[in-house]
Amino acid sequence: MVNTVLFLLVIFGANIMQGITGFAGTILAMSPSLLLVGYDIAKPVLNVLALISGAYVFLGNVKYVNWRELWKIVVWMAAGILAGVWIQGLFAGQEAILQKLLGVFVVLLALQGIWKMYRPKKDEGGKVSPATVLFLPAAGIVHGIFVSGGPLLVSYLTKKNLDKVSFRATISTVWVFLNSIVLVDDIRTGLWNPSLLKIQLLAIPFLLAGMFVGSKLYAKMSQQLFMKITFVLLLISGVSLLVK
Repeated sequence: MVNTVLFLLVIFGANIMQGITGFAGTILAMSPSLLLVGYDIAKPVLNVLALISGAYVFLGNVKYVNWRELWKIVVWMAAGILAGVWIQGLFAGQEAILQKLLGVFVVLLALQGIWKMYRPKKDEGGKVSPATVLFLPAAGIVHGIFVSGGPLLVSYLTKKNLDKVSFRATISTVWVFLNSIVLVDDIRTGLWNPSLLKIQLLAIPFLLAGMFVGSKLYAKMSQQLFMKITFVLLLISGVSLLVK
């Protein structure tokens, strides 16, 4: 019971960041959630919450979505998700291994993010190299396993020089499409049951409260400050997975 309450509080805090950045909520929540409630609860619940949060942002910002980029992202990441689901199946019953792999990924991601924030920025004019495009299927693989492909997708989208409103609207809409695919697979594999549905229903108010607070902060405060906080929290959560 205590772990479930802590899980709900993690969802609230992580979705404050989701409301600000449009991507960080699930990966911030995933690491502590794995420790608190395990993979079979954390993955399907956080997937549906990310779907809802994506729809929340999409409905208020539909006119700012970059549809050309959206369809490219959805096609490439959907292919990656199928590969991720297959990889996940190979590790059935060995979730501890997946947990360690996520820990390594999150730590590297946090360190890269901190480094990029302090290095001199170059104007790349929206050009994306062929190697950068590979971030999309890679993001899909990570998303298929951990519903945490957002950071790799961000690495791609930041090269497109979208303004922050279009960036947030587009990346949030991606989750509506892709998390629906993951939801169908979770139902197919039998993860959903009455107990899980109860936790999901309990989690939704915490998601909405976090998104509401995040949206208010997004409108009033520096996004750069919150990105710094996000990367520090990622680093802490990644290390916690590795030392467990």
